[in-house]
Formats: sequence, structure tokens, C-alpha cells
Amino acid sequence: MASAKLIRLAYHMFNTRKLHSTAIRMSSNWRDLMKKEFENGNSGKKKQAHYPVCIYRVPSNIRRVEPKAYRPNNISIGPCHHGAPHLRNMEPLKKSFYRRLFDNDANAAKLDEAFKLLEKEETNVRGCYNEDIKLSSDEFLQMMLVDGSFIVQLLRDLSVCEFGKVPSLSPWMLPIIRREMLMLENQLPMFVLKKLFELTDVVSAPSEPNIGLKDLALRFFYPLLQVDSENMLESKKTDDDFHFLGLLRSAISPNLEGEEQRKFQPHMIRSVTELKEAGVKIKADKGKQLLDISFGKKWGFLTRQLTIPPLYINDHRGTVFRNIVAFENCHKDFKPDVTSYLFFFNGLINSAGDVSLLHYKGVLHHSLGSDKTVSELINNITKEIVRENTESYLYKVVNEANSYFVSFYARKRASLVHHYLTSWVVGVSTIGAFFALYFTLIQTVCSFAESFKVFENQSFRCVFADAFCKPFRRFRPKDSESENSKTEDAATN
Repeated sequence: MASAKLIRLAYHMFNTRKLHSTAIRMSSNWRDLMKKEFENGNSGKKKQAHYPVCIYRVPSNIRRVEPKAYRPNNISIGPCHHGAPHLRNMEPLKKSFYRRLFDNDANAAKLDEAFKLLEKEETNVRGCYNEDIKLSSDEFLQMMLVDGSFIVQLLRDLSVCEFGKVPSLSPWMLPIIRREMLMLENQLPMFVLKKLFELTDVVSAPSEPNIGLKDLALRFFYPLLQVDSENMLESKKTDDDFHFLGLLRSAISPNLEGEEQRKFQPHMIRSVTELKEAGVKIKADKGKQLLDISFGKKWGFLTRQLTIPPLYINDHRGTVFRNIVAFENCHKDFKPDVTSYLFFFNGLINSAGDVSLLHYKGVLHHSLGSDKTVSELINNITKEIVRENTESYLYKVVNEANSYFVSFYARKRASLVHHYLTSWVVGVSTIGAFFALYFTLIQTVCSFAESFKVFENQSFRCVFADAFCKPFRRFRPKDSESENSKTEDAATN
């Protein structure tokens, strides 16, 4: 019996020591892991000192609204979707563009320079992505060279063809490639593309201007937003053009200086239908840049005009705007001007009727089939995005429009239009009733003028009492009327 107790006691002590040693080992492991995490974080900061992080994975809350707007279905640019099975069919095409770029005597000699350039910039390029790239060094460098060469050669082909049909591409491929090259997860850093472009630069003829990479890219991408703009969009001297998506965002951003240009905007703007009812004139101005919206007086102090540059929406997913909004949401150093612009349109459009009105005014153009589809698209682009009330560049336009809307004249006019002039049928009926009332009033005044002679012999009180009692005299009994007539006949006889 005593020996059994001793055995149990020894077994318990053994297990206790084993658990204690395991706990000590686990304690040592977690400390080492956290030290490594700290060191990795610091080393990442050192690597990203020269070129900041500018290419992100789209956050899950934003991606959930329209996943296909952020994931390429035909071509991959950069490491985020490199090697995806459904994108491998375009790899031979990209490699053919790479061969064409270096398939001449001048550029063939520069191929070794391109190798050295990419090897030197590998660390900086990896630091531009907000994730650890799983590709090996060889795979990563090969991907950069093929994708970068494809982009550079494509822009040169477009320049030669005056941005029309490229002979080496099928007609249906170019619009798809252009749209997917603007996805946030489908980007290469601009500095790599710029160095490849300059390294393989082709000397133009004396009569042809030598257009830079950024200007070529803007001529290629800007028609997605404004097709027939009267102003040629030019690249700005800024550090915000990290890649093609950032370049387009930077080019369409308003030229504002100082924090006083962006202030608190407590409310969204009223819908375009409500503004029109209140007397606001909507005008499309092709001479302005996309985000340059103004609100001011028109035809006197009672009428206002809202001037908006034309907007073209030809993608049923709103890919370009969705990715710019995601980029502004991820990159905290940006002022969310494009996001504010889309919140502005979200306030203007509440129904298919608002889309129809903007389309009629020349402000909104689309090829999506129905106005309801466009309305849902606009209202969903900013879904899951928190609006920055203190950062809106449109605060002055929105606040002035809302202040005018709540004025006495605007409220009365809006009420009159909303209740009596909502359609041409109601409007014609209202105008007909108005003229009927007007002619009745004229007839009454004329009748009163003809009867004014009575006042020469009788007082106004007697005339008024006689007029008031006259309707009741018609309903006197026939007997009394016959007696009165007999009395009158006898008197005449």
C-alpha cells in the first residue's frame, strides 16, 4: 500500500516537472518570436525609406462590395497576381512585347543595363508593396522586366498609332487591358517604368514631339473618365504619382494650396431633382477638369447655377473610381479629393430620375443600359467608406448650395414646383386653372364696374345686402310669385 502511494507521488512530481519545463521552453519561444517580429518591422522601415509603400491589397470591407472590380481577369501586372492560373494566357503576349522592345540594334545593347538596373532596384521595388512578396529573386526580376517592357512598348505602339488600334492586339483586348492596368493590385512602381522607358528611349523625328512616359499614360487612361474633354490632361510635378493609378488620381485632383481650401462639410448636397425644383440651373462645362465643380449666382440674385464637368461611366463595375477610392483609403498621406467628389455625386443622385436629368443636361454620360443601374453604381462606390467631414475640397460648393436650398424663396419655389409642376400634364392643368381664375377675376371686376352706377342712388350697404340676398330670392314659392304678378297686372289695368 505504501509503495503504491510512493509510485503515485513520484509520477505526479515527474509530470509537474515536465509541464514546468515545457512552460519555460514556451516562454522562451514566444520571447524569441516577438524579438524577430520587432527586428523585421524595423528592417522593413529601413528598406522603405527611399520609396514609400504605395501598392496595397484592397481591404476586405471595400472588396466585399464589388470583388471583380479589384481582381484582374485577363492580365497581371506586378507580383500581386503573378502566376494566377486564369492569367497565364497573356504571358506569351507580354513576352512578345518584351522581345519587340529590345529587338533593335540600339536597345539590344542596353539589355544588360536593364538587368543591372532591375537588380539594383529590387529591394526598393519590393518595399513599395504592402506585403511580403513570395517570389524568389529570379522570379521577381523576370516578372519586373517582362511586365515593365510590356507597358513601355504598349505605350510606344499607342503613340505611333495615335492612340487608335494597335496592330499587335485584337480590338477587344485594348479596352480590357487599359481597365485592368488601373487596378490597385495590378501596378508596378512608376520609377521602374520611367527608368526602363528612358533606357530604351527611341529618338523621334524632328517634326514629332518627344512625349514622356507620364503624358503617354495620361493620354491612354484619361478617356476612361472624360472622352471629349477640351483640355489636354497633363502630368503634374508631384510625388503622388507612384504608379499609373496614382498618376491618374494626381492629374485629376484640384489645384488647391493650403489647408484652408479643405474644411468641414457637415451634410451632403441635395439631390439634383430637389436643387432643380428650388431654382438651381445645372450646366455641363467641358472646359474644366473633372473635379472642378462650382456654384454661383445666375440671372440675378434669386437663381443659382451648379457647373459640373462631364463624367463618363462606361464600366458597369466602376473599376477606375473604385480603385482610386481604395487607394486614397489605404494611403493615409493623401487628401481624399476623389472620394469627396464621389460622395458629392452620391448626394446628387438618389434615383434613376436624377441620372436621367444629369444625362439630359450633359453632365453624366453612360453606356450601362438603364439609369437605375447607374444610380445603384454611384451609390455603391463609396459604400463601406467613412466620409472625412474635415477634408472635403467641395465644402464651399455643398454648404452654399444647401444654404440656398433652405432660403425662403427656394423653399416656396420648390414647394410650388413639386406640387403643381411635377410633369407637363400637371403643369398644363395648373396653368389652365390659373387662367380660369384670372379670367373669372377680370369678369368680376368688369361686372362690378358696370354696376357701379347703382351707388349714385343707393348706399353701398343696400347694394351689398341686395346682392347677398339675391340668390335666395330665386327660391320663393310659386304662389307668392303668382300673387305678386296678379297684383302688378291689376295695378297696370
